[in-house]
Amino acid sequence: MDRRKSIKALLVGSAAAGALLAGCHEGTTTERKATDKPEKEKGYGRTPVEAERDTKLKAEKFFTPAEMSTITVLADIIIPKDEHSGSASEAGVPDFIEFIVKDQPEWQIPLRGGLRWLDVQMATRYGKSFVDATPEQRIAMVDLIAYPEQAAPEMSQGVTFFNHMRDLTATGFYTTKLGVKDLGYIGNAPNEWDGPPADVLAQYNLSYDEKYVPLYLKMEDRGKLMTWDD
Repeated sequence: MDRRKSIKALLVGSAAAGALLAGCHEGTTTERKATDKPEKEKGYGRTPVEAERDTKLKAEKFFTPAEMSTITVLADIIIPKDEHSGSASEAGVPDFIEFIVKDQPEWQIPLRGGLRWLDVQMATRYGKSFVDATPEQRIAMVDLIAYPEQAAPEMSQGVTFFNHMRDLTATGFYTTKLGVKDLGYIGNAPNEWDGPPADVLAQYNLSYDEKYVPLYLKMEDRGKLMTWDD
């Protein structure tokens, strides 16, 4: 199974990430990376109060180093590095999740409880934590909780936890520069609109008035910043 394609389809099809981001507390940030410098965030439109709160939250720690290691491994299983893009951890997803649980404390118990559940399951099966297990053992465990419709009833707690992790990982990854590039989204490109294509105009028996084309479609002006008369 190509987990990256599945996650990408989930994100594009259901706008799951958008829903999560919309749930951020009012006045808080939609962080790309918790390691971003405060100066950059201020330039992104943060008010002094918001910037101060961001700095305070980033200075705090919620997850233990062991929990962060598990989050990192799990996030990279959900979105691994491939030939097109980097992994979830390379995009800063673990830091994003760490920030989210401080920004929205209601995530703290479900995620910490899920991490604990995961390690108990791994200890029962393999006598190791999730991080210390082999890649094959980790995937075997993930396969038990990654597919809600196929999971056994006794895996319900793990399914819920993995759903949270998958949503947060997708949100964190696809709101970074790395993730946006992976989606192929380029956004609006100013000064590069040439109007309707000729074949579309022909379909409706329309055409450009040739005398206006040199006036309004000036290719040599692309990239120039608009200036206004005083």
